[in-house]
Amino acid sequence: MQTVFSNAKRAAYELAALDDRTRSTLLQDLSEAIKANTATILEANAKDLARMDQSNPLYDRLQLTESRLQAISADMLAVSQLPCPLDRVLEDRVLPNGLRLRKVSVPYGLVGVIYEARPNVTFDVFSICVKSGNGCILKGGKDAQDTNEASIALIKKVLADHNMNPDTVTLLPATHEAAAELLNATGYVDMVIPRGSRRLIDFVRDNAKVPCIETGAGVVNTYFDKEGDLELGRRIVMNAKTRRVSVCNALDCLIIHSSRLSDLASLCEPLATKNVEILADERAYQALDGKYTMLKHATSDTFGTEFMDYRMAIRTVDSLDEALEHIGRYGSGHSESIVSANQQTAIRFQQRVDAACVYVNAPTSFTDGAQFGLGAEIGISTQKLGARGPMGLQEMNTYKWLIDGNGQIRP
Repeated sequence: MQTVFSNAKRAAYELAALDDRTRSTLLQDLSEAIKANTATILEANAKDLARMDQSNPLYDRLQLTESRLQAISADMLAVSQLPCPLDRVLEDRVLPNGLRLRKVSVPYGLVGVIYEARPNVTFDVFSICVKSGNGCILKGGKDAQDTNEASIALIKKVLADHNMNPDTVTLLPATHEAAAELLNATGYVDMVIPRGSRRLIDFVRDNAKVPCIETGAGVVNTYFDKEGDLELGRRIVMNAKTRRVSVCNALDCLIIHSSRLSDLASLCEPLATKNVEILADERAYQALDGKYTMLKHATSDTFGTEFMDYRMAIRTVDSLDEALEHIGRYGSGHSESIVSANQQTAIRFQQRVDAACVYVNAPTSFTDGAQFGLGAEIGISTQKLGARGPMGLQEMNTYKWLIDGNGQIRP
């Protein structure tokens, strides 16, 4: 495995030396190749899907369709057209002694990503890494093995067509042993990013010897304030919960002000069309009893759960402070939202909530690199040291200092 890491590191070094036009043209051609090879990729994906129970919450994440591949292709094209993130002068000044200091953006080098049943990650990571001058080494889950292998084969073919090092991207075996070696590849891998469940993220954080960025786990809340607009709330809750239930920005818990319990049945009514099961606290249960069919009592472990399914919790509060307290206790620092017509309440919510993305009168489903205009994303960082929120091109660069002198010596 040391040879694999060494070859990948060398390829990353070569990639960083290429000009932006070369890297962008590669991505543009790969974007077209994805569309041209849709049938091949879907055939491989069908093999993976056949091994997974359709009731598994990860099934939707694993599944690729023609429209999803079209979106992946479009995102890759969008990334190729973004401004080059490298060699940006972040700071330029001259010291009293005449030394000129410049702080300039540069690639990390070799980026490792460990992910589960998310075959779109293969293309997204490659596009972001190539555009930002980073090599990438991937360790996908066994659930998506056929899809990942087909995707990597296509990427390597396009790399070969451009006379570029095929080790610019490396797919490791879908084994625990490969994951362990990646996490311990000090001297080769500059950063590792986990994309998956809380268990995977915790494993990477607890076992990595190389630096890591925590991403993905999203326990997401939306607070419907006492001054929330009902029709606005209905659309926001529906979209946040049901657009794609298996993704990390999907709504897990609706927090409602007690003065609006009379509107709760109407607020939840659209969810019934998608057979969303509601786990409600006692006051919310009483407000929905007889008005919403798929209704159950919340239990001690309901709140703080990332459902990744057609299930949603409801918590009743008597004040904004109580809503903030709930989010502080059960949220994961990913995305939170408030529905309120009171501007001061909304401002206070955004100031007080400690999360990467905080929304007012909009669904958390917008937490996505492409939606933020980043082209694509390599993950959603939920930590505070370094990148936070959707990680695009600029988040995949570090910097170095360039110092120009004319013979100065330090006294």
